[in-house]
Amino acid sequence: MYDKSALMTLVREKALQFGEFTLVSGKKAAYYLDGKQITLDAAGARLIGAGILEVLSGRMPDAVGGMSIGADPITAAVLTLAGAQEIPLRGFMVRKEPKGHGLERYIEGPVTAGDRVVIVEDVVTTGGSSLLAIDRAEQFGLEVAGVVAIIDRLEGGKQAFLDRGCWFETLLTVEDFGIKPAEATS
Repeated sequence: MYDKSALMTLVREKALQFGEFTLVSGKKAAYYLDGKQITLDAAGARLIGAGILEVLSGRMPDAVGGMSIGADPITAAVLTLAGAQEIPLRGFMVRKEPKGHGLERYIEGPVTAGDRVVIVEDVVTTGGSSLLAIDRAEQFGLEVAGVVAIIDRLEGGKQAFLDRGCWFETLLTVEDFGIKPAEATS
């Protein structure tokens, strides 16, 4: 069962830092959320997996996945808990570059064209990383239904996903930590 309060505590203790940071998007920020500190923690993985399965209940896709390396532990957490609950679910990884040997493709995992999938992500700002994952998944023939993130910085990602025809859900937002989006960047 998902425990939002426990996830918030873990994020505060391990992932949220204040200072001056430059994000992947190039934006400047007064805080940084290091998602790997949560996704690669046993308690964090359990909470994230439970939260995402709760979000997916009633609209379970064929598979979940996202951009490697960031989405890989999230995918693993969701699959592990789905397996423990006997929920049929598969995972996939989206490579930044196609593998230079073998099948030489961007998508790895037991998915096939036509599968309905959901992209998973740790922290969403503008949505750029997940939008690239959506592009690659669609090029492979997957039907991307939505995106689930651990934390939304509330800086445009949601609208970018909606504009692409994907629903967007999140376990937490920066507002859960008392951060107003207008104060978040300079």
